[in-house]
Amino acid sequence: MKCFFPVLSCLAVLGVVRAQRHVAVQEGPLYRTEGSHITIWCNVSGYQGPSEQNFQWSIYLPSAPEREVQIVSTVDSSFPYAIYTQRVRGGKIYVERVQGNSALLHITDLQARDAGEYECHTPNTDERYFGSYSAKMNLVVIPDTLQTTAMPQTLHKVEQDPLELTCEVATETFQHSHLSVAWLRQRGGEKPVEVISLSRDFVLHSSSEYAQRQSLGEVRLDKLGSATFRLTVFHLQPSDQGEFYCEAAEWIQDPDGSWYAMTRKRSEGTVVNVQPTDKEFTVRLETEKRLYTVGEPVEFRCILEAQNIPDRYFAVSWAFNSSLIASMGPNAVPVLNSEFAHREARGQLKVAKDSDSVFVLKIYHLRQEDSGKYNCRVTEREKTVTGEFIDKESKRPKNIPIIVLPIKSSISVEVASNASVILEGENLHFSCSIRTAGRPQGRFSVIWQLVDRQSRRSNIMWLDRDGTVQPGAAYWERSSFGGIQMEQVQPNSFSLGIFNSRKEDEGQYECHVTEWVRAVDGEWQVIGERRASTPISITALEMGFAVTAISRTPGVTYSDSFDLQCIIKPHYPARVPVSVTWRFQPVGTVEFHDLVTFTRDGGVQWGDRSSSFRTRTAIEKAESSNNVRLSISRASDTEAGKYQCVAELWRRNYNNTWTRLAERTSNLLEIRVLQPVTKLQVSKSKRTLTLVENRPIQLNCSVKSQTSPNSHFAVLWYVHKPSDADGKLILKTTHSSAFEFGTYAEDEGLRPRLQFERHVSGGLFSLTVQRAEVSDSGSYYCHVEEWLLSPNYAWYKLAEEVSGRTEVTVKQPDSRLKLSQAQGNLSVLETQQVQLECVVLNRTSTASQLVVEWFVWKPNHPERETVALLSREATFHYGEQAAKNNLKGRLHLESPSSGVYRLFIQNVAVQDSGTYSCRVEEWLPSPSGVWYKRAEDTAGQMAVTVMRPDAALQVDTVVPNATVSEKAAFQLDCSIVSRSSQDSRFAVAWYSLRTRAGGERDGLGLGEQEEEGDEEEEEDPTERMALLSVGPDAVFGPEGSPWEGRLRFQRLSPLLYRLTVLQASPRDTGNYSCRVEEWLPSPQKEWYRLTEEESAPIGIRVLDTSSTLQSIICSNDALFYFVFFYPFPIFGILVITILLVRFKSRNSSKNSDGKNGVPLLWIKEPHLNYSPTCLEPPVLSIHPGAID
Repeated sequence: MKCFFPVLSCLAVLGVVRAQRHVAVQEGPLYRTEGSHITIWCNVSGYQGPSEQNFQWSIYLPSAPEREVQIVSTVDSSFPYAIYTQRVRGGKIYVERVQGNSALLHITDLQARDAGEYECHTPNTDERYFGSYSAKMNLVVIPDTLQTTAMPQTLHKVEQDPLELTCEVATETFQHSHLSVAWLRQRGGEKPVEVISLSRDFVLHSSSEYAQRQSLGEVRLDKLGSATFRLTVFHLQPSDQGEFYCEAAEWIQDPDGSWYAMTRKRSEGTVVNVQPTDKEFTVRLETEKRLYTVGEPVEFRCILEAQNIPDRYFAVSWAFNSSLIASMGPNAVPVLNSEFAHREARGQLKVAKDSDSVFVLKIYHLRQEDSGKYNCRVTEREKTVTGEFIDKESKRPKNIPIIVLPIKSSISVEVASNASVILEGENLHFSCSIRTAGRPQGRFSVIWQLVDRQSRRSNIMWLDRDGTVQPGAAYWERSSFGGIQMEQVQPNSFSLGIFNSRKEDEGQYECHVTEWVRAVDGEWQVIGERRASTPISITALEMGFAVTAISRTPGVTYSDSFDLQCIIKPHYPARVPVSVTWRFQPVGTVEFHDLVTFTRDGGVQWGDRSSSFRTRTAIEKAESSNNVRLSISRASDTEAGKYQCVAELWRRNYNNTWTRLAERTSNLLEIRVLQPVTKLQVSKSKRTLTLVENRPIQLNCSVKSQTSPNSHFAVLWYVHKPSDADGKLILKTTHSSAFEFGTYAEDEGLRPRLQFERHVSGGLFSLTVQRAEVSDSGSYYCHVEEWLLSPNYAWYKLAEEVSGRTEVTVKQPDSRLKLSQAQGNLSVLETQQVQLECVVLNRTSTASQLVVEWFVWKPNHPERETVALLSREATFHYGEQAAKNNLKGRLHLESPSSGVYRLFIQNVAVQDSGTYSCRVEEWLPSPSGVWYKRAEDTAGQMAVTVMRPDAALQVDTVVPNATVSEKAAFQLDCSIVSRSSQDSRFAVAWYSLRTRAGGERDGLGLGEQEEEGDEEEEEDPTERMALLSVGPDAVFGPEGSPWEGRLRFQRLSPLLYRLTVLQASPRDTGNYSCRVEEWLPSPQKEWYRLTEEESAPIGIRVLDTSSTLQSIICSNDALFYFVFFYPFPIFGILVITILLVRFKSRNSSKNSDGKNGVPLLWIKEPHLNYSPTCLEPPVLSIHPGAID
């Protein structure tokens, strides 16, 4: 009880939760070869309903992957599409049901067109859809390219000889596959024996008969090259005799990991005969069975197995229960004992030699006393020189006992029919099959009987043991007309046929079989009786017989057709005739009259009052049913009324007479004939049409749908002006194609400019207004009337409709003027040429005239200024900018091709810089011949920058720092290393660079100067004083007051200027530089300063002539070092030498640099400031500009 409640709870949950349906199909893709037999499994689980589910298979072909093609179904025999119907009916495609929820799709002869995506679908049996109901997989069909070839031959070998056979195996499959190759031996009808094989996994294997020999290397399989497989048997044995062939299989691995043999091929065989080296033989005895019945035959076969039997001699003897029956020597002549010789003489026994190795004992009619043991003995004999035979070895097999049973009946009877439930009039076919445990003992007599619903039994027909057929008393007449037939199809099969069955044939049909055998005295006796039956139910023809009249068009329009259907139920086969009569009651009458009758034999009979229907009425009977359709065309008022059909059911009797079984009358059908409902539709689409003067105005009126293909149309064309309240009629075409012009066409003079056209399609009408004018602008539309011909051949207007409007605007031509909008930047040097291009890419008309204007925006000037203008008459005019900048002589215009205009500015100057562009006006002639401006456009801008040459001026000093004596002259050279242009002129000025007052630092030490330099970092300590200046025009400026009268100027070369200062004084000591200005001429021949450059400072020292010897020595560096520096080292070396000589044992040295030990590096250093006394070493001071 503890576990009861939990289990109950689980069961309750399981009862609520329903499993989800899941359909699974074999995983793809599968690769299979053409011609092979393929199976694809499909399982369904988690479903509700019956345990046995149905399966439907479809395919999606690669040529139409979205289209389902049905193949086969377990529930619907009409499921396959036409391309698969024949193969399904022929059993080449079928579904094998493995279990209730599992099935296999079989395709026995796979074709290339079977490739595609297969879908397995299971119809729903659940309460609601839940889960998956189908699954798909892919099948790829590839060609069968496997080839297995070997040379057929016959080989004669001797035992222990070697054997070599080769086989070629090749395949051209593109998919990854494996090959397996096997050599087999077959002897007669025996099962083939595997000699050796190479599996798909490259493993060698042999059957049990050859396994040991393979392991010893006696049997080998070698692969030679890519496709040759060689079998080698090194020592043949007699048991190897037989036919050898090779068999190859091509394997492919399916997605589930399993391997599948797509195809197998075997080669032709090689027959190998092996001659043994010994004389052994064996004997065996065979018979079909051990248990027999009296009268049955029996055959014993004594089989001899030996080598070279035709060349040897054998004798055979037969024994029964150890008693000799017969003997046969090498001459194959049998000798029987007296008892069996008598039976052999009556043809009941036979002893014979079937072949060299098979000896036969045959008893044709066994007796019960023939039960016992049978055997044979084989003795080999040797023939002597004299021709006599000597017995040698003798062998016999084991005894074979047989049992002969007495005769008894062992038959069973089965009855089958073509159907258990049939319709009256269908044929019945019965088969009575007799089965026996052994072979039939004698003969059979058969009686067919009918047991009706009241259990009354009557004999239909019987066949006695002699083959005579007799009908029963109640069936004698039907049998005489062939309505009942009985025949013996096979010795143990009998049939009964009842044709054109009737309701009274219903009941239980029974087959009564009696077995007869002939006794020893020749009389027939019954040894057994058996019977079997089957029930038959027959449905009467009149059961469910009904007739219904239907029509899909109870209301029709004039000239239309309508169909009336007379539906007969149930669906009778063609052999059951039904006559159908259509009756008609016109509108306003009360009586029906017969219209037409479709008789039971397929004829048509018209009624007396149907003359008006015959030419417009067709009657048709369906081939697959008795339904009759009445079709009436060109309906009018005379066909309006009520219709009814009457059906009569007939049956043909066995004596070819007819019986009317039933008559049924259908319901009433009322047909109304009305005027057609208009389907007229005129296009309502609105159009906006804008065109240029003198072009045609194309107006279309499209009838999108019409009531009848025979409709005629009247079309009225209108135009509506904004100033008018209503539209004005332009043109009218009647349904008979007559033309009428409207008042607007007459008033506006449109008549000669109008053109009307009706297109071949019939639904499109066009109106064209030629040579459009601006006054033709307006809103145009059409008014369409539809006319039909009535059944009385009179025209009537059915409907009318107005189209959508077309807004027409006639205007002057659109401007298509377009200039190149290419932007650009152009930088040029002064005096060069600038090209400004104006390109017209498109224009409105080739007859137009152009006005081209060039203008420029100057920097810092917002307004543009005209540079030049080319008029329509090709006259060139200068603009205001040309006058300002003196451009008149420098402008040049070219037009190398149509639409291309080039303006050249020659000898450009800096003031020509700016942004240039062009503007083009296009002028067209009006219809009156007056020119008017139609369009204008401005081209892209070109930024022009005119630059002066780059400054390349470079000045250098030629004269180094110098020291001169008082009253002497010194020179200041100014050398121009490079210049910007060959046309350059130079202005040169020389300056003296002195320290400002209060800033003297000549007497300060280097450290003191650095400290003061930090405080006065921002103040320029140099004072510039001009000596002399020379302008670019060679005009000299005033001389500096300290040097006035002492300066001499020289121009030694175009790039070298020299200034000589005469009568130098100590006040002239200091630094000097020259500054050069470079001047260039402008395009207007005006000179301007391009740049300036100043040279490096030149140090000049002027010595005072009143200096003493001390000052002379101190002022000369070489003399100073020679007097004060060099004697000290020489004296030191001399002292050291003396000390070394005096003190040999002591090593000492003394090195003294002297008091004034200044390095030689500083000997030639310029700008040295010395102390007041030359006895102290000089102090080095480097002034700015002292180092070149």
